[in-house]
Amino acid sequence: MHAIPFGVVAILFLVIVAPIWIVAHYGTRWRTARMLSGEQERSLAELHELAQGLEERVENLERILDAEAPGWRDRHGGPPPGPGAGPWRTMERERHDERA
Repeated sequence: MHAIPFGVVAILFLVIVAPIWIVAHYGTRWRTARMLSGEQERSLAELHELAQGLEERVENLERILDAEAPGWRDRHGGPPPGPGAGPWRTMERERHDERA
């Protein structure tokens, strides 16, 4: 029986096995790097809660200003009150509906 030369085995390894191995290895690394760590998730949740609290404060201040200084939006270029107040209000309403 004839032995397969080492060069042929090496070339087959480099052409077939090595590329599959490299793609699988770095594909796995990329997927794990793409995920958030536990600390990052907690930080993101904390920032989200903070942003919601700040948004509620702004809405309360706007309601107070609407009651105590009507027309303040016209003088200072703010968005109009109520339902067509802009895309940020639409997003907030959608989030509020999801919570309810």
